[in-house]
Amino acid sequence: MFISTGKCEGLGECVKACPTKAIRMIDGKAFSCITCGACMEACPNKAIRRNRYGGYFVDRAKCNACGICERTCPVNSIKIEDGVVWGICARCGLCVDSCPLGARVDAFDLIEDRQLQFLESLNLAVRPPVKRRPVKHEASRVNVVTDTDRCTLCRRCQYYCPTGAIIVETDTESVCTECRVCQDVCPVGAIKDLEIDPEKCTLCLKCLRECPSRAIYLDDFAVKIRKSPEGAAGSIVSCLNCGLCAERCERGALRMVDGKLRHDPTLCRDCEDEPCLDVCPVGTLRMVDGELRGYCVSCGRCVQACDVSEARSFRTVKWDGSVSEDCISCGICAEICPEDAITLRRGSIEVDTDHCILCEKCGIHCPADAIPRTTMRKRRIKEGFTLIDPGLCIGCGLCMELCPEDAISRDEDGRMIVDDDKCIYCGACSNICPARAVIFEREFDERKVS
Repeated sequence: MFISTGKCEGLGECVKACPTKAIRMIDGKAFSCITCGACMEACPNKAIRRNRYGGYFVDRAKCNACGICERTCPVNSIKIEDGVVWGICARCGLCVDSCPLGARVDAFDLIEDRQLQFLESLNLAVRPPVKRRPVKHEASRVNVVTDTDRCTLCRRCQYYCPTGAIIVETDTESVCTECRVCQDVCPVGAIKDLEIDPEKCTLCLKCLRECPSRAIYLDDFAVKIRKSPEGAAGSIVSCLNCGLCAERCERGALRMVDGKLRHDPTLCRDCEDEPCLDVCPVGTLRMVDGELRGYCVSCGRCVQACDVSEARSFRTVKWDGSVSEDCISCGICAEICPEDAITLRRGSIEVDTDHCILCEKCGIHCPADAIPRTTMRKRRIKEGFTLIDPGLCIGCGLCMELCPEDAISRDEDGRMIVDDDKCIYCGACSNICPARAVIFEREFDERKVS
């Protein structure tokens, strides 16, 4: 619950700020609902529910103002006015923000701080299991990373990858990307500096068949290369070696051995829904002619084949759970994290780096690009809808304050409304709402990022 400390001088700013009238002045001090839950247990209509922040809210569509909650409240906080129940704290936190003296505090924080002080005084290295705090470690993994500033998208690494774990997508088709694979495979050395010597060429057409970009063609018994003066633009995506596919593999055909992915095709069988493919965060894992492709075995062949300095290299990727100031607390990262390693907090997130496997799904889906990632794969919100239920909304305005697009406002009657033309369906309003009044759905669209 929220309580008033000795700093309270009875200014009443918290009373004005409380959207549910759950705070009242008694002898010059602010007192409020203690969020004990007795009202919810006593309600015969199940109209009072608990939210994710430990507070309670009233579903006015179910409430018939019978008054049982009012009579049950142990601190006489609940009152019924014109058929509307008031006095139940939703733990929105507006009272804390409104107090100019800092006299309103979360009792949970206060209790935990005092417990920590007590344990420290006893020199005990034990943390009370009251509330999880951010873990200060780092999550790490080793994999082959592409330096996108150096990479020329030539497709050379894609060609030499033995498991098809690299996918290069360009905005041009059938145009030479200067990968020089044709020079490597030509049996008579007829190609040099991407020029074909017709005197040496035997028309074996191996270069035509092996060209990753399909830029080589035959014209009247002459092999030619289709070139572009501007070069290619696009993206490169490769397996992150996160091991998520191995975790989900039903047959045990994928396994992490000493931090490296290994696959036994003799164990690979047809699975319902192919769970290993569905969980791949970057989409490289796929079935090709009945064979599993797209998993990195850390052989380093792409690093050896790449002749652009440090464009592909083995690196240790680390993340301490920090995000940029662009974070809008939408909660998508916590929603899609396959390891439940992310917890949403008001204005921030907490990351349990002991459980994080750095699959980067959070960064791939983050609409504000506030979470770091090494892959160029990105998923954007394509469409959706957002609706605020007036029967549940307590009018606190937290959704309006948090909305990154200013898509929420009050109408003439003070009700919260959503501007569909501005809404990006990020879900920040739904996660901050203490009354669960926001109903929304979203659909992601995958697209490459240059």
